[in-house]
Amino acid sequence: MARELKGERLEKELARLEAMKAYEKGYEDYTLICGIDEAGRGPLAGPVTAGAVILPKDCQILYLNDSKKLSEKRREELFLEIKEKAVSWCVGTASPARIDEINILQATYEAMREAIWGLSAVPEILLNDAVQIPKVEIPQVSIIKGDAKSVSIAAASILAKVTRDHMMAEYDEIYPGYGFAKHKGYGTAAHIQALKELGPCPIHRRSFIKNFVAEEAE
Repeated sequence: MARELKGERLEKELARLEAMKAYEKGYEDYTLICGIDEAGRGPLAGPVTAGAVILPKDCQILYLNDSKKLSEKRREELFLEIKEKAVSWCVGTASPARIDEINILQATYEAMREAIWGLSAVPEILLNDAVQIPKVEIPQVSIIKGDAKSVSIAAASILAKVTRDHMMAEYDEIYPGYGFAKHKGYGTAAHIQALKELGPCPIHRRSFIKNFVAEEAE
């Protein structure tokens, strides 16, 4: 991907990435700095996923940014590059049933803990996107809008987002008619219409769809 940028454009991108390394540079005494972020807290269907990634200190991945600011094609490319260059990475998930059982926030924390505990290397510090994860003894730093400010959190956001998108594409084949591959379970008009016509399927979050299909969700 580096070949796409030259001259001034390349210098500008490198400067942007250097600015995004400010938080990592603030913890230079640590070797294993882990970024944490989630994807899928808001949808009506599907799991919530959480990415955990430890990047090498000298790692350079062009275009790394908040996953929401990237095209699908760019995310897919970065997904592969992050996994290739990372010291360690893992994605945790919490199912729709688990979300209904313990609520979305607690399910998100579970997915984050699963991602952390699935790493092959134990992080020395966690850089989290705007949360403090309970039941984790590793020091944590909560950064508001961290996925746009930290390279580690940005990488984690991409791992979580792309992994979840792939899962929703698979669910689209198992439960056709809802359009999961297109809207990824979010509450679009087309999704809500399909939900009303077809009723909920096994991956719908019952606690999220009560306003649309109250009698079926009970």
